[in-house]
Amino acid sequence: MSTRVETMEFLTDQLTALPNIRTRKMFGEYCLYCDEKPVAFVCDDELFVKPTQEGRAFIGEPDEAPAYPGSKLYFRVSGDRWEDRDWLTELIGLTASVLPAPKPKRPKKKQSEPPVPSAEL
Repeated sequence: MSTRVETMEFLTDQLTALPNIRTRKMFGEYCLYCDEKPVAFVCDDELFVKPTQEGRAFIGEPDEAPAYPGSKLYFRVSGDRWEDRDWLTELIGLTASVLPAPKPKRPKKKQSEPPVPSAEL
């Protein structure tokens, strides 16, 4: 089961107090970015926040689970916590504040043009 668009609309609406929130669809699921930093994944309509010491201190005893089979453990945020806009905004903002800035992207290489066929004599 993949994440529903309505789920992402609700989540981003809850986080409107944060600047530069965006999502990106990836393989039927979503990555949540804050200040261009990937701070969480939403998989099967569940929120998985990147683990940080600050996030752990804020949550207390987080529910840790893989976002998808084979992934590392993330802080799984239950649906009832999504309803608390201030709490959720604080967690995502705190997580973004301690994550490193994204590395600059390399410029894409220009594709070489195919060779022009020579005229036969």
